Amino acid sequence: MARNSAITLLSIGHGCVDIYQGAVASLVPYFVAERAYSYAAVSGIVLAASLLSSVVQPVFGVLTDRWAMPWLLPLSTVLGGLGIALSGVSGSYPLTLACVALSGIGVAAYHPESARVARLASGGSHGAMGWFSLGGNVGFAAAPLMVAAVVATGGLRLTPLLVVPALAGSVLCLPVLRALERQRSAGSGTAVTVGRDDRASFVKLSLAVVCRSVIFVGLSTFISLYAEERMGGSAAAGTAALFVLYAGGAVGSVLGGQLANRWGRVTVSRWSYLLTIGSTAGVVAVPGPALYLFVALTSAGLYVPFSLQVTLAQDYLPTRVGTAGGITLGLTVSIGGLVSPLIGSLADATSLRTALAPLILMPALSWLLFRVLPEPARGFSPSLGQEASEPATPR
Repeated sequence: MARNSAITLLSIGHGCVDIYQGAVASLVPYFVAERAYSYAAVSGIVLAASLLSSVVQPVFGVLTDRWAMPWLLPLSTVLGGLGIALSGVSGSYPLTLACVALSGIGVAAYHPESARVARLASGGSHGAMGWFSLGGNVGFAAAPLMVAAVVATGGLRLTPLLVVPALAGSVLCLPVLRALERQRSAGSGTAVTVGRDDRASFVKLSLAVVCRSVIFVGLSTFISLYAEERMGGSAAAGTAALFVLYAGGAVGSVLGGQLANRWGRVTVSRWSYLLTIGSTAGVVAVPGPALYLFVALTSAGLYVPFSLQVTLAQDYLPTRVGTAGGITLGLTVSIGGLVSPLIGSLADATSLRTALAPLILMPALSWLLFRVLPEPARGFSPSLGQEASEPATPR
């Protein structure tokens, strides 16, 4: 299978999974409207999607370092969709948490193995990995539209219809998995890793991703409610803000891969976080329709480094690619969900605008951490799926 075809299918499948990450935040206004949940209660739902993921995803990363588990891609995709599909069926808050947690486990199981498969299929190309990440961003962007189309018309009882993308995504990954299995059997798809682990740089990178996660998950959880509040109580305004937040990420992912080919991953990520400080301040402070512009700039700024951080993590830990992907895509990202209840509690006690203000500090901390990160040297063999990574060279 040609590399472009494989990455296209994986990217679409990635989108089908990440729809369910975006769907959690997209369902928040409907849980508030139909079930009268407080800010703290809906933050707990976001936490349920993140908590198990924060523990499970690194575990799956460790497992994929030991054994290839391509069957996880279709299975985890179905689990991610099934949990969200069942979340609106019962009015019980504990059952809703359990269903959302099941979806979180599915998403957690998907990402470490999919990152490994995408790295093989892409031959280590920054641009190809950017397109793979783009699929996830498109899934995020489609989530509020999909949820609005289904739930706004018939209420939460129609959430079982949301399982359809999961069924499609589970089927789309199968041709790629068969092609890679044929390559492996022929001896042309084996990854060869050379180099030492740079654990210090990996820890710094992980802390930067944690800061990015806090701001992105915080905005994902509350931006629709914040936009409704700032734009006169319009539900459409909230849906539009969440769509802009996710759609801006799609632009940022592709742009990040292209820029990194010219200036390097660390340099591009550093400048992106620096510019995001100002755009985040705009989201919190600037009134009126300009809110949407600053949401778009913040989203793009947070997603330019996204796929770059995944490959950086894998290059800082060349002997533990699955673990690196599991921690970068799982544990660090999920910490943002752990912080959401604190934001919700502060919003209940003060105001939503006051609760969102501390998020301005997060891209500043990521920028400071990237200032001390080295750009690891990399090398790839001509054969698709074969790679060699040199150890990171400190500056």
